Amino acid sequence: MADAGSREGEGGFRVVGSETLLDVGFLQLERVRVEGHGESFDRHVVHHPGAVVVVPVLENGDALLVRQWRVATGQALLEVPAGKRDVEGEPPEVTANRELEEEIGYVGGRLDKLAEFYNSPGFCDEYTHLFLATELEERERAAVSHEEAAMTIERVPLDGVDGLIASGQLIDAKSIIGLLLARQFLAA
Repeated sequence: MADAGSREGEGGFRVVGSETLLDVGFLQLERVRVEGHGESFDRHVVHHPGAVVVVPVLENGDALLVRQWRVATGQALLEVPAGKRDVEGEPPEVTANRELEEEIGYVGGRLDKLAEFYNSPGFCDEYTHLFLATELEERERAAVSHEEAAMTIERVPLDGVDGLIASGQLIDAKSIIGLLLARQFLAA
């Protein structure tokens, strides 16, 4: 295992080595050697460049969501627009508007940061920036992937989000977080 240099962690744990097991473009899988509390053990970490999530809301209070097929789940999911932070040095706000334009053909005239969070910190370092986009300006949709080209756009009233969650029609965590925080922000 390569020496990653000792990285002191919290709670008496420290990383003492690591080895890249797989590198597939924007994702890397690493075996990390940890010491702590008198023991040594391995953990596996997926490294991700990070993401943005955007809740675009029209003047009438409807959010624009996409229904997109996801290979990992084998189904199309109802989601807010989102994407990887895969352009080196690009500020999250710029990534947010780029993703909006690609997925729904709009950009936000106003972007408000609602939250930042780790998606699955038990095994992945993906860090997400969540925005509310209002004062939407229509642009030409610029889909860049097969899934984006096939996705559909759906209007969802913010006051109907609880029903979508309760009925199992909205099961994507980033979308649930984003829609609930957007509704709370706009009600304040």
